[in-house]
Amino acid sequence: MSTLNNQACEACRADAPEVTEQEKESLFPQIPKWIQVEEDGVEKLQRHYSFRNFEQALAFTNQVGQLAEREGHHPAILTEYGKVTVTWWTHKIGGLHRNDFICAAKTDLLLDQ
Repeated sequence: MSTLNNQACEACRADAPEVTEQEKESLFPQIPKWIQVEEDGVEKLQRHYSFRNFEQALAFTNQVGQLAEREGHHPAILTEYGKVTVTWWTHKIGGLHRNDFICAAKTDLLLDQ
């Protein structure tokens, strides 16, 4: 199996299955700095990124936006002075899909660019 950052998101339907607990156990080690949060009963992946200033945070935000457009999968992004919070989940299923883990891994790669 290829690593998450080498995979592409698949088109998601409202009846797509959420990842199972067993799948999470194999996926989370590939995105070790991400945490699972729950908001209004919906499981999501979230990570905070730190930067020296707002300009760097905004540049990273734009990179995440470009990634989201390429993958056809869109997160919540909160940009603050020196900090960006990215939250991935699959809106159509109201929870976590493999696409969220793929995009989390690809978001981490943006730091290396």
